[in-house]
Amino acid sequence: MLRILRCGFFGLTVLLGLFSATPPASAAYPDRPVHWLIGFAAGGPVDIVARIMAQWLSDRLGQQFIVENRTGSGGNIAAAAAINSPADGYTLLFVAPNNAISTSLYKKLPFDFLRDTVPVASIMQLTNMLVVSNAFPAKTVQEFVDYCKANPGKISFASSGNGTSVHMSAELFKVMTKCDMVHVPYRGSAIAFPDIISNKVQLIFDNLPSALEQAKGGNVRALGVTSPQRWPSVPDVPAIAETVPGFESVGFYGISAPKGSPSDVIETLNKAVGEALKDPKLIARLTEVGGIPKPMTPAEFGKLVTDETEKWRKVVEFAGVSVD
Repeated sequence: MLRILRCGFFGLTVLLGLFSATPPASAAYPDRPVHWLIGFAAGGPVDIVARIMAQWLSDRLGQQFIVENRTGSGGNIAAAAAINSPADGYTLLFVAPNNAISTSLYKKLPFDFLRDTVPVASIMQLTNMLVVSNAFPAKTVQEFVDYCKANPGKISFASSGNGTSVHMSAELFKVMTKCDMVHVPYRGSAIAFPDIISNKVQLIFDNLPSALEQAKGGNVRALGVTSPQRWPSVPDVPAIAETVPGFESVGFYGISAPKGSPSDVIETLNKAVGEALKDPKLIARLTEVGGIPKPMTPAEFGKLVTDETEKWRKVVEFAGVSVD
């Protein structure tokens, strides 16, 4: 009888041990470095914001958030790498309008972004800015349109890659103004700026963080922002819509993870980003680069990405562009 009781007690101990064992790794998240994939070159607007946020998360959560630049294909190389990574919260993806645009622009993507990722957190809202080489004669948006129409096919515009908001802002501008311009894609806007500064390529509709930095440095000339009204951080720069009624291209930055990532990890990250966007020092840094902090729940951010995907599908169809 004693042997039976001992066996029973041992079995009960094992069973209780299974239920009271150390929680899954995600409960102590993060317990090792986190890799944050971004689809564009170092020094560009996405890279700038990612590194600001990564440093804050590293300091707050006690593990290093490592920004990895996986350039090419309008950010789709980074998206594919993230989607194909283990869904454990240790590989994240920087999400921007390019992810919403690519869904309709690229006809042969090996993934479905909305299906294969889960939303984590929104970081900020931002506009793009039309900047031109200092050697370019136009000083206003109207002068730009007039010059473009007088010189069809002789003006080239840079982008940070096919399917980015930088690319599609220009395509929308082309359609709405009947300007004939040549697209020159790069693997990130930081790589494009030397050619714009030298007037090898005349312009770019870049995300505000890097465009503003170049304009403040006197390297290029700012003509307009792509938001429907003037942007708070650059009130002296007119909205393009003041000259081209109805023109609009406002973007977003955020974080997604591979489908199946633990809900508690997503909750931890969302909470941390929300706290970051209340930090006066971090808010000041995002404001310096032209961003407006936009904290959201994962569900709210997921709806935003879905809505943006539909919005950009209409723009892609309107502009009549595609990438096979």
